[in-house]
Amino acid sequence: MFTFAHIWLLAVLPLPLVVRWLSRPYREERPAVLVPFFDELAALSGQTPGDGAVVRAQTLPRQIVASLCWLLLVVAMARPQWVEPPIVREIPTRDVLLGVDLSSSMETEDFTTADGRKSTRLDAVKGVLDDFLKRRKGDRVGLIFFGTAPFIQAPFTEDLETCRELLREAQVGMAGPRTAIGDAIGVAINMFKASTVKDKLLILLTDGNDSSSRLAPEKAAAIAKDERIVIYTVAVGDPTAVGEQKLDVRTLKDVAATTGGSYFWAGDGAGLENIYKDIDKLGTHQVQSVSYRPKADLYHWPLGAALLLSMLLHAGRIARTRGAA
Repeated sequence: MFTFAHIWLLAVLPLPLVVRWLSRPYREERPAVLVPFFDELAALSGQTPGDGAVVRAQTLPRQIVASLCWLLLVVAMARPQWVEPPIVREIPTRDVLLGVDLSSSMETEDFTTADGRKSTRLDAVKGVLDDFLKRRKGDRVGLIFFGTAPFIQAPFTEDLETCRELLREAQVGMAGPRTAIGDAIGVAINMFKASTVKDKLLILLTDGNDSSSRLAPEKAAAIAKDERIVIYTVAVGDPTAVGEQKLDVRTLKDVAATTGGSYFWAGDGAGLENIYKDIDKLGTHQVQSVSYRPKADLYHWPLGAALLLSMLLHAGRIARTRGAA
């Protein structure tokens, strides 16, 4: 769509006509003939000398070119623009952080897939989280991997394809063999401190109990609550296991309850998939959309045309002067 940024400037188009109508012609007094015997010449000719004026008439081509130059200059000052169709962009209104346990127990092959095959816990988690990331709309997503110690694998980003690729590349033992749930929540809190969105969600997936954290999970959850971070805990381990493989259900439930989140447990791939679908429903939110229309300035076209016409006019004048000489 064609438009003008300052269309009101087109009102000055009649300005030259107004100036010509209101102002008097330029006058310059100078003698036309300077001779010592001017009075004798006047007497012999029988004419009475008087004031005279010569108004140089403008040629039609010059008037046309001058008018066109003025028109083009005013159009350029009005800033013509070509407005493109609107582009709609969705602004993230929620930050979702995925905390994935990569301790050695995640290599246990006790998960049954939808087609009846056995898979490791981590492979089952990867498949479900990949589908979960596909459904994210209007969210920024970050990744934390943790074992003996947590580390940030991906900061908050709208590039979900990169997050999915990083998740596919995750391997058991990348962060050590043990489990540091409290420290993982602490890293998540630090990541959320730079977030300016209202909704902050941490989905923490583990199959064990906290065995190497310097920050207790309960203490970390209390801090997360103060930062308005909601934590959903997802357990995939064996609740009847003991020792290092024990699943600390009570702690995971307390962490979720402290922050206003929910606790889930999945014994197979189908159950895990249903959990993330439930989280989708619990975490519904409004997506804020903004639209803008790109604008391309076109003022250089009329400005260039006015300059070209002006140059042609002066070139023609010079050529006529040299031809007359």
